[in-house]
Amino acid sequence: MFGDRLGRLAIRSAQVLVALALAAVVVWALSQVKLVVIALLVALLLAVAIGPVVNWMRRHGVPAIVATWLTFLGVLLALAAIVTLVTLAVRDQWDELATSAAQGLDELQTFLTEGPIQISDEQVADVRGAIIEFVTSTQFGSGALAGVSAATEFVTGALLVVVILFFFLKDGATIWNFLLSPFAGKRRARGVRAGQTAMRVLGGYVRGTAIIALFDAVAIGLGLAILQVPLALPLAVVVFLTAFVPIVGATLAGAVAALVALVANGPLVALIVVIIVVAVNQLEGDLLQPLVMGQSLKLHPLVILVALTAGTILAGLAGAVLAVPLTAVAWAIIKVWDNPNADISWRRRGSGTATRTAAAGPVAPV
Repeated sequence: MFGDRLGRLAIRSAQVLVALALAAVVVWALSQVKLVVIALLVALLLAVAIGPVVNWMRRHGVPAIVATWLTFLGVLLALAAIVTLVTLAVRDQWDELATSAAQGLDELQTFLTEGPIQISDEQVADVRGAIIEFVTSTQFGSGALAGVSAATEFVTGALLVVVILFFFLKDGATIWNFLLSPFAGKRRARGVRAGQTAMRVLGGYVRGTAIIALFDAVAIGLGLAILQVPLALPLAVVVFLTAFVPIVGATLAGAVAALVALVANGPLVALIVVIIVVAVNQLEGDLLQPLVMGQSLKLHPLVILVALTAGTILAGLAGAVLAVPLTAVAWAIIKVWDNPNADISWRRRGSGTATRTAAAGPVAPV
């Protein structure tokens, strides 16, 4: 009955539909525990980025638990120092920016009422009234409550990331061995190969992106400081963070910097800021990114855009950050899934640590 061409096509179509249904169920189930899944993935990205520091200390005789604690506390202290510097910069320059913003809004209102557009004072007053009415409305209040809920969720997720990151740094290889314990023979080798490939691609992507983000932040931050744009340091931090969102991150950071410059320093300085941002992005895309990233992210820009859009829809900002590296990892694993020689050739070219830990899964500790 199903032996002819149409029957075989029907069977294959049914298999595809079942696979798609199963994938949809998995995505739905993961979305129900999105906080935990995102925390796990963020901790994994951080672990593969700073794990080599733990490895280096362990190779030089530092006990595993001591190396983990030193690296872990060092990262936390660095983050605390950055947050402190940004807070101090915002506090010292906020009054200046607020004054400049008020002047800029007055100039904008004058332009609207006396310029070529000829908007009346009554229309401006109506817009202000609508804004005030919205801010004092129940809808805005419910939005504020949703913001409080999101902030609470963020703090919970951050604490979860800290805890998971510590255990990834301390027991990453042990955890991976435990996950592979039900498998043996070719299946276990495949799992080891997939783990090594994932760590290699993730580590290269995170470290490469961090280097590019640091370059962008330093270059644009120096430009803002030279032009005496307020909040240069916080804006540089924003540039660094948004650089982890491919394609759109740099554009958004540049728009924020140009907007601050427009409000505080006027249109000429804002135009110079836009030129600096465009020049830095061009230098990054044409020279630095191919040099630093190398083979870590071999994806077509269309694939990156689709992954970025899907990740944003599923998990918001966290999805935008995680979607591209996870897509790169999935593609790399597919290529080595049934190709043991690819993994062996990589181990022979790689470092001694990767060779020694080949049987234990990902490079220790992660």
